[in-house]
Amino acid sequence: METNFFKSILALQVAGNWKINIAREEADKLIVSVLFFNDTIGDDARKKVPPILLKGTAEELDNGFFQAIAEPVQDTAQLFANMEQFLKEKEQAKVSSKMEKDNILKKDKEKSELQKQYESVMKKAEELETAGKFKEAWMKVPQADLYPEYKDIIHARKAELSDKFPIDLFNDPKTEEPC
Repeated sequence: METNFFKSILALQVAGNWKINIAREEADKLIVSVLFFNDTIGDDARKKVPPILLKGTAEELDNGFFQAIAEPVQDTAQLFANMEQFLKEKEQAKVSSKMEKDNILKKDKEKSELQKQYESVMKKAEELETAGKFKEAWMKVPQADLYPEYKDIIHARKAELSDKFPIDLFNDPKTEEPC
């Protein structure tokens, strides 16, 4: 007696495992429980997939078994594939989210460092101004392109300090050159 049972299982082309249980209900009737599962899926929802139950005579089951299980098994295999894909994408999102948070923290740290540097040089410039060293204070004020968010303040501060420079009689453009 030759059967094509296993060839028919392979023909379904689904990745997973099978548990098939056959019980006798009556003298000529059988109950067949077919559980298709995949233990490689990390989602516990896979455990909630119910088995397919078939009842019939041996002849009815021989004739209609694969027609009855083909669609539900393929649907279940697709569900498992979707679960696995979802878990992979979820893990990827976690990693991406962590990377994004790390990038934001890094940028905030860099911005904080630039803020500290800016405040430090501006404080030094103020100290030099208080000491009457206006040219040195002017030179301490940073370049505006290093701190673009403070460029207006930097330009105004440099202009304010340059107005306090002592008048140099020898290089004053208001004095005429000797003939």
